[in-house]
Amino acid sequence: MKEKIVYWITGSQTLYGADVLEHVAQHSEEMANYVNEHMPVTVKYLTTCKSSDEIEAAVKQVNADDDCIGIITWCHTFSPAKMWIRGLSKLQKPMCHFATQYNEKLPYDTIDMDFMNENQAAHGDREFGYIVARLRMDNKVIVGYYKDEQALKELASWCKVAAGYAFSKELKVCRFSDNMRDVAVTEGDKVEAHIDLGWQVDYYPVGDLVDYIDVVTDAEVDALMAEYAQKYTMATDRIDVVREQAKYEIAIDKFCKDKGGYIGIVDHFGSLHGMNQLPGLAIQDLQGKGYGFGAEGDWKIAALGATMQYMAGQKGTGLMEDYTYDLADGLCLGAHMLEVSPQFAATKPEIQVHPLGIGGKSDPARLVFEGISAPEAIAVSMIDMGDRLRLIVQKIELVKYPHKMPNLPVGGLMWKYQPNFKEGVAAWIYAGGAHHTVVSSQITAQEMVDLGNMWGIEVVLIDENTKIEQFKKDLQWSDIVWKRK
Repeated sequence: MKEKIVYWITGSQTLYGADVLEHVAQHSEEMANYVNEHMPVTVKYLTTCKSSDEIEAAVKQVNADDDCIGIITWCHTFSPAKMWIRGLSKLQKPMCHFATQYNEKLPYDTIDMDFMNENQAAHGDREFGYIVARLRMDNKVIVGYYKDEQALKELASWCKVAAGYAFSKELKVCRFSDNMRDVAVTEGDKVEAHIDLGWQVDYYPVGDLVDYIDVVTDAEVDALMAEYAQKYTMATDRIDVVREQAKYEIAIDKFCKDKGGYIGIVDHFGSLHGMNQLPGLAIQDLQGKGYGFGAEGDWKIAALGATMQYMAGQKGTGLMEDYTYDLADGLCLGAHMLEVSPQFAATKPEIQVHPLGIGGKSDPARLVFEGISAPEAIAVSMIDMGDRLRLIVQKIELVKYPHKMPNLPVGGLMWKYQPNFKEGVAAWIYAGGAHHTVVSSQITAQEMVDLGNMWGIEVVLIDENTKIEQFKKDLQWSDIVWKRK
């Protein structure tokens, strides 16, 4: 992400004279440079804006820079906010208002009006905040001294989200199937998603992929098999079956790159004519390399997964499905029949071959492993409410399997719900949460809330503070609010 740029723009005005403005510029550059050292992206001081024309020019520069993913604004002095209207009205990138200050403490013994005029961020913050509120902009506000660890952590988190937002705006999903017949929650308005989120979702017949599979060479398969041998334990002697999966992976990767850079993949076990196996190991390994995957035609999860994997640095993030409960211990076992990402593996995954009683194909190779544990993780779902998209974010705790499951040859996770099992499950169901999710141990709930706000879609959060009756009322109020938008 470090190649992505967030520009630091400081607000001021000409009232205070050249000396003050020189100090403002020096301080701003010093602050931006310090912040940059603690960010996952590059933070650069751009300019100090002192007039409406300068603000508009800065915004145009920001909008035109393909490497720029957002701006940090801060008012060193008072900056009359009517100057900001024209520029902010044209801003096309996310904005974070950093309510900070060059000096952490006041120089009580020497403070005078010269100091007050030069260092009046509290004054400038409120004027700037008013016009942002008046323009109905959904920006982020972070408060704290620019060298404070917590403030830097929050700012780094926002930068990560802004990078994910920019990634999402150019994301492409390749569908090799439509949705599974009669399944409701995987449906959705692809045009709305393209407009709101930037997701381009295209369909290709699976026969086009089969043509790619047919021309994969033995040398290409040998190279990928060597890669498998380094990453995974070969726990089968049916090497021909594993090589078939390698062919699938090579073909899918080539196809997605040749057709314009697709990073999300969708298939369906009932629509794989011309393929001998369901893609298992192939899809798992591709997810490990950053592809998003949606099963049974679920393009929303494929796109969401690719976006979240980018934000997470391809760690601890991928497709998951709520499968079955342990009601005695208040746990949920999440898995999928084949396609769980090796990013979730607690130990080195094994390549195994087993029958699969669905899809009508030959026994597929897949990665089998027990999942990681993590005290703080999230499960995220996106659903189409008819008049809007809803992002549902739930805090969970990933836990170790309480017992071995030798007859279940899948990759899986087990988790506890927040705020507790009963209310956590009920809240998810009340919100309409899907059975397909993206789980991550690397992204926070707040980061997903911020991403949903950048997208301009409804966000529902289920966490340790959720109370069911209030949660149901919040859903009702949200429905009214979004119907008015």
